[in-house]
Amino acid sequence: MGSYYFLVSQLPYLIYGQPPPMSSEAFKNLAKPMLDSRDAKILDLVGTDLEPGKPDSFFAEITPSCGSAFIDNWRKWDRALRLNLAKYRAVKMKREKPLPADPPMLPTDAASTAAKAIAVAESPLEGEILLDKARWSAIEEFQGIDIFDSNVIFAYLLKLKLLERRAVFQTETGFVEYKSLYTSIVGSISPAGETK
Repeated sequence: MGSYYFLVSQLPYLIYGQPPPMSSEAFKNLAKPMLDSRDAKILDLVGTDLEPGKPDSFFAEITPSCGSAFIDNWRKWDRALRLNLAKYRAVKMKREKPLPADPPMLPTDAASTAAKAIAVAESPLEGEILLDKARWSAIEEFQGIDIFDSNVIFAYLLKLKLLERRAVFQTETGFVEYKSLYTSIVGSISPAGETK
């Protein structure tokens, strides 16, 4: 685990909710040549659990250690969050279907606080935003205090992936608002082309 001063010092600061300054793929292409071989291999594993379309059963099994305490802790936390969230949503929707695995009670912030808040969100979009904010906070907590080690690189990639998810939500929200506005404008025009 080396020091990555040169790489870290040139990275733009990331703020949750703002557009990503680069794609996660562009970051990987920038970072990999500067990483030692061990960290470069781990970088390929970072954030694969955030990719869309992962079934609940994907999180049933505990992922084996990847060689990074940061990534291992992140995966345990995210798994606990997802399984507890599935439990709370199943209860809320009165589903009888069994969960893919028993939700762990540790770490407690993922098991109780975050999962409960997300499960009772007023809208799916609000729930997704709360989910990603909880993930962002967990990343910062697990990252540690050494600002030039591999954890910072891995955390940066995870945060970029969260910002990319957020950008998709904003695009979808914008499209829904556009369709609503368009429908109201079209509805206010008579067949002769006059405004009602």
